[in-house]
Amino acid sequence: MILTLTANPSIDRTVELTGPLERGTVMRAAGMTAQAGGKGVNISRAAVAAGIPSVAVLPAAKDDPFVIELLAAGIDCRPESPAGPIRVNLTITEPDGTTTKLNSPGATVDAGDLDRLATAVRRRAGRAQWVVLAGSLPPGAPAEWYAELIDSLHGTVASVAVDTSDAPLAALVAGLPDSAPALMKPNGAELASFAGGDPAELEADPVSAARAAIPLIEQGVGAVLVTLGGNGAVLVTGDGAWHAAAPPTTVVSTVGAGDSSLFGYLLGDVRQLDPARRLALAVAYGSAAAALPGTTIPAPGEVRPDLVPTQRLHLTQGG
Repeated sequence: MILTLTANPSIDRTVELTGPLERGTVMRAAGMTAQAGGKGVNISRAAVAAGIPSVAVLPAAKDDPFVIELLAAGIDCRPESPAGPIRVNLTITEPDGTTTKLNSPGATVDAGDLDRLATAVRRRAGRAQWVVLAGSLPPGAPAEWYAELIDSLHGTVASVAVDTSDAPLAALVAGLPDSAPALMKPNGAELASFAGGDPAELEADPVSAARAAIPLIEQGVGAVLVTLGGNGAVLVTGDGAWHAAAPPTTVVSTVGAGDSSLFGYLLGDVRQLDPARRLALAVAYGSAAAALPGTTIPAPGEVRPDLVPTQRLHLTQGG
């Protein structure tokens, strides 16, 4: 079972434009979609679609339409009392795949709100193979909250995966090795934010990205999955490093592609695949998601890991 925590869920609205975005003008939309979302929610959606049991913990009223939508989709949703209404995130996509996101902050939480979420996760972690802590933290949450929650989960049987950014990510790295999860999933910009270097260079050069991730492994992180956009992804573990190139993809929307990549890796681990095949499945899921509108999660039949070439990286001193 994959247990997900979405501490700051969102209603994800996506507007598809008929042409390039032009500021200050009136434009026509080709279509609009809206669905209950958030990184952890997206991973639970992917798990259910793949036949993997998943429980989604999040702050929401039990009768909120957000929760009812998830239950109708077959997701075992465990809502905890929220601090306020669920935020709305707006995504604007252009015909060439360019994506613009406008994310609202969410309701301000206090210690009691966070304690309810943490308790709900710890209560169920003993029955989970993976616990996924995903997305931003709501206003009022200390940046160290993820790091402290990971430390408290180390005594459980579950492996912990983390996908976050900004201050929570910096606090997680600062807290190593006590806050070390089994898996971290930064993108190139997030990796550069604490490892240094040029984000564009890291995204373009798999070897540079892998080298930048090695200190995380040395500080106790089990594996680092670095998503590199159109350049695929890199996986670094204590046993080595691998790169998987993205297959040819017509990009429609990149929203949710990173979440799908993370689920692909987790699915590969649940299936006990070797590192290279776990990475190929991660890239295949992310590429399939990028070819779909909005935050649509790909079905297993739309995922083609057989089209993803992988290679082992040899990180010698000379490159």
